[in-house]
Formats: sequence, structure tokens, C-alpha cells
Amino acid sequence: MQKAEQILQAMCKMGEKRTPLTRVYRSLFSEDLFLAAYDKIARNRGALTAGTENDTVDGMNLARIQKIIEQLRNEQFRFHPTRRIRIPKKSGGTRPLGLPNFTDKLVQEVMRMVLEAYYEPRFRDCSHGFRPGRGCHTALTNLHSKFKGAAWFIEGDIRGCFDNIDHETLMAILARDIQDGRLLNLIRMGLEAGYMENWQYNRTYSGTPQGGILSPLLANIYLNELDAYIEDVLIPQFTRGKRRAPNLEYYRLGYYIKCAREAGDQKQLKELEQERRTIPSQNVNDPDFRRLQYIRYADDFILSFIGPKSEAETIKTAIGVFLKEQMHLELSASKTLITHTRTEHARFLGYDISVYHADDKISPRTGTLTKTRSVNGCIRLGIPYGKVDELTRRYLRGEKPIHEAGLLAFSDGQIMDVYQQRFRGVAEYYKYAADRRALGKLKYVMEVAFTKTLANKHKTSVAKIYQKYGGKRTVNGYTYKALVVEVPTKNGTRYIYWGGIPLKIIKPGLEPIDDNMGRRNVAFSSRTDLIQRLQANECEICGTQGFCEVHHIHKLADLKNRWRGRKVKPDWVIRMIAMQRKTLVVCEKCHVAIHGGKQLPNRNM
Repeated sequence: MQKAEQILQAMCKMGEKRTPLTRVYRSLFSEDLFLAAYDKIARNRGALTAGTENDTVDGMNLARIQKIIEQLRNEQFRFHPTRRIRIPKKSGGTRPLGLPNFTDKLVQEVMRMVLEAYYEPRFRDCSHGFRPGRGCHTALTNLHSKFKGAAWFIEGDIRGCFDNIDHETLMAILARDIQDGRLLNLIRMGLEAGYMENWQYNRTYSGTPQGGILSPLLANIYLNELDAYIEDVLIPQFTRGKRRAPNLEYYRLGYYIKCAREAGDQKQLKELEQERRTIPSQNVNDPDFRRLQYIRYADDFILSFIGPKSEAETIKTAIGVFLKEQMHLELSASKTLITHTRTEHARFLGYDISVYHADDKISPRTGTLTKTRSVNGCIRLGIPYGKVDELTRRYLRGEKPIHEAGLLAFSDGQIMDVYQQRFRGVAEYYKYAADRRALGKLKYVMEVAFTKTLANKHKTSVAKIYQKYGGKRTVNGYTYKALVVEVPTKNGTRYIYWGGIPLKIIKPGLEPIDDNMGRRNVAFSSRTDLIQRLQANECEICGTQGFCEVHHIHKLADLKNRWRGRKVKPDWVIRMIAMQRKTLVVCEKCHVAIHGGKQLPNRNM
């Protein structure tokens, strides 16, 4: 049987060549592919969350994989209904979220790996959502470079996109490239598996379940049709001309400036230069020049257009008609807007997008001494108005910062780490914002709330907290005031900081942000520590060979806190803490004893 990397590399080459997939269903029989999929999703927080049955990652073993493969080989595998819960939305209302069983997740992940390897080379560069190596910041970097000089932004939002994807249309799109009825039938069964809500079964007639591992990829395959329509039809239709025609008035003033300079009339020269600076060098209403650009992230997309608003309206209408007639989707009327770039802000991926216009911002042109208006037409990425106040509200009671009672049971280092991670997440996401320094208000409020939390915990004053933990931190050659907690470990002292996160403005693209930080691409390397231990098939408690499975826990920190201070700890707890792992390969007898709180057998007994 082929290894996972061989299968996925073959899929990738076929995708690059646009060769239809035939007999691809057989690749799902690869145990190595299932091991790679298991290794990838076993570390997810939701791996121990049950769906409609008591089927989680705990107790994973090789026999379980072999059973799934045998069911797939005999075409007996069936997806179970997902357990649906509802999570609140910021705008009000709720969003449905599906919780599949782990076995279904495992099969979906294998299918996702195979299909992603095939379709990824075929996706357009304008698409950034749910793709390897891409994310919000790659979309913003692309937008910053492509949308320069835009006159209008067309903000697009598809109403209930994931819930309204038409199954027949999606299957027709897949059937163009996948000539394997067994794989298509498996995908269809996953789409039509239904869901359980309040313990009542409901069928699914459309949509891809939110929470399903395969859903984002299927949505990208579906919306790739929109990308193709905009890039292959609308952009050529609404793009013309190599460059704008010159503004004759601008060049007329240039001639007068030349004459005034030759005559030595400094007063008139200055007045003429000031007047010329207020008008554009090119004809902004040139009827022979149009530009249309497009970027999509999941179901949110934005277009920039250079041309009259009437044509922008035509573009918006054309997209709406295509979505309705060809893809059976609708644009959200309240969120699909046409925005003037210099006087208004468009909202995309949590940023306010606009175009700079400042005739008094003069800088030398790169490589020359000629001074020009340096920012006109450039894209401005900003923090939305009121966003900082919204973020600070969490730490306020009335108008004053307050301590967080829910953290009082944690250690000082854990409390500090929680606040630092929260602020770092916001500061890093808005790394490209021109007004990033506005987050200084959030930092101040969080610091007061943080120090009050520590002071409340130790029944002391905030001033004494600063005296106890006050220190400095050096980042990129700059020294900042910070609060520092020293945590002794087996490998030495670990330092946990609050502060030392500079709020400097970063130009998009200069410091790329890894949106997949912490997620390893195991698709082409399934030989990780967890897989090697599972394949060794030896109980790490009693040493029994064969028929071993994996015991999983949510967090190693929870295990340490639960048994902290106890003189006698079970062998399995000692073993997991020593290994610094959230998993333990054990035999069935030891696994039952762990869950039952019973005495474990001695090693080699």
C-alpha cells in the first residue's frame, strides 16, 4: 500500500495537470493516510467532544482504523447525523454548529487531504480562506498592493453561504473533475447525513455543515466558480486602457512653473506649485481607463473598481444575478455595499479599508530627489471605529477596570500568561493597521485589570504588585518596562511577561504573519512521536504487547492541577507528566482501570 506522501503528491500532480480523478476511492484504503489524519486532528480541542454517540478520539487504536477501511472497501461505511448546537453571534441571533462523531471526522479528514491535494493547485490566487499557507493577513497584504488608486469598493457578503450551498450544483461541479462514483457517493452521503438538534433528527437538503472538517474545502470548491466568473468574465469586461490619460491642466501649470523658475519669480513659483499640488496629474474621469480587482476570504469578498459608480452598480448586479441563477445563493442586501474609497470605509476581515488622499504629504520619489505626493491612492488599513472601546469593555465595570474573579484560582504566572496572550492576539491581528497605536488604551486597561486581579488574589495593593514583579524586557533591540514572573522548571527558570509588545506600524508584506502557527502539515509526514508509539503497540504502563489504544486528555495542565500536592499519584499520571504528553498508549485492561480509577497492574506482570 502506498504511503500518505506518495498518494498526496500524485493527487497534487494530477491537479496541476487538470487530469480528472479516476479510481481515487482506492486511496482511502491506506492505513498510513488514516494515521496522518488521526495525528492531525487528535490534538484539536474538539477531539474529545462527543457527537450523537459516545465516539471520541479516546481509545484510538489500529484495529479501529482497519475496521473503517474494511467498511469503506465494502462500501458499508455510513456517516452519522451530527449533533447541532447553537452559538451566539455578535450581531445577534445564533449560528448553528455541527459536532460530528470522531470516526466521521477521521474519514472526513482523509477525504479532505486527498481532495485538497488535488484542488489546491487549481484554486485562484484571489482566494485566501481555509487554504494552507494563506489566511486573513495574506488577503490583506494582497489587497494592500492590488487595490491602489481605487475609486469604489464593492463589499460582498453571501447570505447564509454554508447553509445554502446547493447539493446538486456542488455534486455537478465535483463530477466534472472526479470520475469515481464511489467517492462521489461517499461525499453525497456526508452532505445528506442530517443532524440531531434537541434529540430530534432533521434531514439536510442543502448546505455543508458548519463544524465539519470537509465543509470549508467543499465551500471553496463551490465558490471557486464565483472566482472564475469574476476573473474570467467581469474583470476583462470592466478593465481597459494601459494608463489614464494625462490631465492637461496639470501640465499647463507645469509649463507656467517652468517659466516662473527661469524668470526667478519665487513668489509666483510657490503659488503655482501649491495650486498644481491640488489637482491630479492624470484624468481621473478618463472614459478609456477602467480597473477591477477582486479578493475573497471564505464567503466574504471585496472588489475595487476604478470607474464611475454606475458601472460599479452594474458589477454588483451582475454578481448577484450569477450567484442566484448559477449557484442558487443570494447576496446579503445589508452587507453588500458600494463604498466611496476616499470619503468612506469598507469593512473587510475586521479592518476598515479606505484610500489615502493628502495633497500635503510630500516625499522624495524612490531613487530620485524629485518630491511627489507620496500617499495619494495608497490603501489604508485601520482598526474599525469603536473597536478598541468594545475590546476594553470586557475589563471594565462602569468606567473603571476591575479584577477578573474567574482567574483568582490560577497561579500568578498563569494569570499573567492569559492576559499577555489575549493582548498579543489582538496586537498581532491588527499588525497592519495604520492606527495600531490606538491599542495602547486597551493595553492600559488590561494592565490595570491584570494587576488588580493579582492584588485581589494576594490581598495586597497594586503598588506592591508592581514592586514585586516590575522588570524590563528587550525586544528587537528595544527595552520596554514589563512585569515578569519567574517560574522554576526542571530545565531551569521560565520567564512569563506582561508587556514588551511593540505597537509599531508594519507595512503589509514586510513581516508576514503565519496564520497557521502551531499547526504542522502532517499530510506528507505521518511518522510523528504519537504515531510511532501507537504502531509500537506496547502498553506504556504494564508493557503488554498488542491490542493497545491511546488514552487522551484535554490538557496536561489540568492533569497537573488535579494531582498537585498529592503524595500518591497513579502510575499513569506520573508517566504522562514525565513524558509531557497528552496521550498515553495503554492496553485495554489498563485503559479501563484508568477510567474506573482502579489500581493499575505492575509492569511486565
